Amino acid sequence: QVQLVESGGGLVQPGGSLRLSCAASGRIFRINAAGWYRQAPGKEREMVASIISGGRANYTDSAKGRFTISRDNAKNTVYLQLNSLKPEDTAVYYCNADIWTVEGTKILTYDRWGQGTQVTVSS
Repeated sequence: QVQLVESGGGLVQPGGSLRLSCAASGRIFRINAAGWYRQAPGKEREMVASIISGGRANYTDSAKGRFTISRDNAKNTVYLQLNSLKPEDTAVYYCNADIWTVEGTKILTYDRWGQGTQVTVSS
């Protein structure tokens, strides 16, 4: 079974940092494109950053200069480094990935979401 598991959330003071991890498990061939999203209470889920298989990344304006998305293909893991955190960054952070698996002679693709990890920025 292919799934994503996030970790690394927590409570941090304004100006602090966290590193979120999103690990794919199962018979993984590769993670293709991946992204991090967040959902604050009472708000819709929004994209924060995305990364393609070649490593090129895109960020929303609120994330530029503070957050960094990266990937370790050998570990089938995507990361989100959060720096200079603000109270308005408080949300549940989710990762989403397009995952390829090999089953017999076929390559199958799965779109998966992680379970979310809570980030709380408060003094």
